[in-house]
Amino acid sequence: MMLDSAARSELVCRHKSRIRKSQLALRDQYLSSPDPDPACLLYERSHLIDEALRELWTELRFSDTMALCAVGGYGRGELWPASDIDLLILLPDAPDPARAGQLEQLVGLFWDIGLEIGHSVRTVEECLKEAQADLTIQTALVEARMIVGDYPLFNRMLSEFKAQLDPQTFYHTKRVEQDERYRRYQGSPYSLEPNCKDSPGGLRDLQTILWIAQAAGYGNSWQDLKRHGFITYQEEQGLGRRERFLQKLRIQLHFHAGRHEDRLLFDYQTVIAERFGFKDKPTRRASEQLMQEYYRTAKTIMQLNTILLQNMGAAMFPLPEHEPGPINDRFQNTRQLLDVTCEKVFTEHPDAIFEAFLLMCRHSGLKGLTARTIRLLWRARRLIDDGFRANPLNRERFIEIFRQPRGVLHGLRGMNEFDILGRYLPKFGAIVGQMQHDLFHVYTVDQHIMQVLRNLRRFSDTDFTHEYPFCSQLISEFDKPWLLYVAALFHDIAKGRGGGHSELGALDAKEFCDEHGLAEEDAELIVWLVRHHLLMSNVAQKQDIADPGIAAAFARTVGDVRHLTALYLLTVADIRGTSPKVWNSWKGQLLEGLYNQTRRLLLSGGGQVPAQGIIKERQEEALRLMLYHGIQESDHERLWSQLDTVYFLRHSAEEIAWHTRALHYRIDTALPVVKARLNPHGDGIEVMAYIRDQRDLFARMVGFFSRTGYNILDARIHTTRHGYALDSFIMLDVTGRGSDRSMISYIEHELKERLIRQTPPEQPSQGRVSRQVKHFPIAPQVSIENDEKEAQFVLSVSASDRPGLLYIIASALAAHGAVLHTAKIVTLGERVEDTFLITGGDLGNIQSRIKLETELLGQLKPVQKTGI
Repeated sequence: MMLDSAARSELVCRHKSRIRKSQLALRDQYLSSPDPDPACLLYERSHLIDEALRELWTELRFSDTMALCAVGGYGRGELWPASDIDLLILLPDAPDPARAGQLEQLVGLFWDIGLEIGHSVRTVEECLKEAQADLTIQTALVEARMIVGDYPLFNRMLSEFKAQLDPQTFYHTKRVEQDERYRRYQGSPYSLEPNCKDSPGGLRDLQTILWIAQAAGYGNSWQDLKRHGFITYQEEQGLGRRERFLQKLRIQLHFHAGRHEDRLLFDYQTVIAERFGFKDKPTRRASEQLMQEYYRTAKTIMQLNTILLQNMGAAMFPLPEHEPGPINDRFQNTRQLLDVTCEKVFTEHPDAIFEAFLLMCRHSGLKGLTARTIRLLWRARRLIDDGFRANPLNRERFIEIFRQPRGVLHGLRGMNEFDILGRYLPKFGAIVGQMQHDLFHVYTVDQHIMQVLRNLRRFSDTDFTHEYPFCSQLISEFDKPWLLYVAALFHDIAKGRGGGHSELGALDAKEFCDEHGLAEEDAELIVWLVRHHLLMSNVAQKQDIADPGIAAAFARTVGDVRHLTALYLLTVADIRGTSPKVWNSWKGQLLEGLYNQTRRLLLSGGGQVPAQGIIKERQEEALRLMLYHGIQESDHERLWSQLDTVYFLRHSAEEIAWHTRALHYRIDTALPVVKARLNPHGDGIEVMAYIRDQRDLFARMVGFFSRTGYNILDARIHTTRHGYALDSFIMLDVTGRGSDRSMISYIEHELKERLIRQTPPEQPSQGRVSRQVKHFPIAPQVSIENDEKEAQFVLSVSASDRPGLLYIIASALAAHGAVLHTAKIVTLGERVEDTFLITGGDLGNIQSRIKLETELLGQLKPVQKTGI
């Protein structure tokens, strides 16, 4: 019936008030419970809306020839706190104008009483026709249920829908849909801010299993799948626990955000962790513990999704009889897939677990594992105990996998996916799913290790030689590359335990090598690499490798070319496996330069090369290069006579030649000289500025570069004997505009004008601080110490990256009258670790140095996060 205004107002007010009070009561009851039941809340919310819709339908006296149906998530009796209510109004035939008006009023009332609905109005024939062409409608109807109205009409629609539904086609389309969804999330559950519904390993993976099961007639619950033999009782219980965890997570997200929000954003991770009962520990935040639980849950769900879909597919698509090719007594080749010869292979012969992966490496004709082999391997993981670990045959086969020329990465990834690797190496199992909010790792520790292994394997793959030409050359000449893979497996295995993870990991690696009977020389290299895996990166990026003493000390630690090559290869693979943002060509140039410099030292006997010998060699090479540009032999003399030893040590011959070509005829110029060019060794721009020294010069240039959209990677600051500043910078564009070449003339002109006018330093524009830095800041660290020769001071700064950070440091140094000689700018994702060599000003006074440290700590303190 149609309602007048007063009746409508009264009805809306009554229903809206009751629904709101009931929903708040359910919310309060859930949040106050020490152990809330998520499935119960979802059912009770669904039941509440069912009752409200039935009452409204009855009060409006709708015809008994129509049916109101629940579909989608609401159809399966799961109504999330902020999800839409999916409804189907089923008609016997097309509505006349009067009925269309009634339906319009009904839908309007649904919204007026506070229900966010997604609705469709269809006849039975329209449902069937549209379901044939639309997978979304098919999926919604699979879970359709009756709320109120014409039950025979609903049953007819449901019966005809099931009759026309092709389970095999439905299976294929749902698999394609899942593959597309996985691609949107790069096929990984390990996003820093995962979507607990749609990310791989999320609730959608579980729903996909049950949708296919319903379509194929296998039931609509985990109990039904157990009854059909697809899962065991233990797997049924495990699926239930993991589903319950994700349900609780999504409910908390909806309640906390106050809207439909399925992403576990940084903004929510800490408060959600607290609601789950996680507490901060000395070595791990509560949010990191929550995320480890999430990643482990998602990893297991992905694996069970793979196993169940493959096994249901095998049941739905029975293949004709095929004679398998025997491999040995335990395994056979079935259609290019490794298959067990019987269901009891692993239970009767646990040592066959590693044998399976070893066979996959050795037989290039095998493209994968059969569905039942995957299922049995997954279940066999529980057979790995102390006895299994101590079995010499298992230890031998595990090491043999590393030695294989192909399939190593695939095998280790498979072992990690099946939880076999973490059970065989319990200390590896402890870091599975462990995320550290250190602002530069974007993978969990176990996935980072897999990325490092992937990079090392790619060095050996000719298909990737163009990506890593130098690494590919080195690893092809390395006698036992498999030792690097073992070192990679252990290099971060001690993360999160507290203390130095390199030293703890070296102890773990030593124990592993001893237990697995590795040769003393091989074991020594592995343990040494794990202990020193950060050394080369720190020396190249934070120390002045132009100083012969630094290079000589590094060479003494390395000892020989074999250790140097192994460390270089592991370092490159490690940095590139940390985050796509961390690696750049400048870091590659620094590492390769340190490698070549150290190799020359080692091959010449390991002694320190005299500085004068290095300078003479570079000057001769620079003169040779200048001849190509028509520079006469004597033209350089006036400029070079004004430059000190440090200048020639810190610049390459090519850079010396470039500077000399630009400056040899204007040594005493009154106007600044600014030259820019594309970085000849990689990405970005190289800029040189030559000007009579002036106050705040470094701060002025830093402000300009920042406002221009460039980050400084390296700065070398020199003052000539006659009082000119000769400063050079390597910079990367952070705007993404890709216009380095067109920016050269702009930088040369604009910076020169500012230096001529001696304008005050320009504060960089205030860009946005990343959300990761905002919610997981690191406490800044500042130290000022004497260098090894006690002639200069080393200022070290570690802090969260943010716009204008280098300008803050430059301004503080200028305020204290400090003279900057070099700046090493290391950006690790969202974190910076910068090193500055400084002298002068009031730094000779210890109280002044303490004051400078305190000022920088105050200015670099983390940005306070605001409430949600």
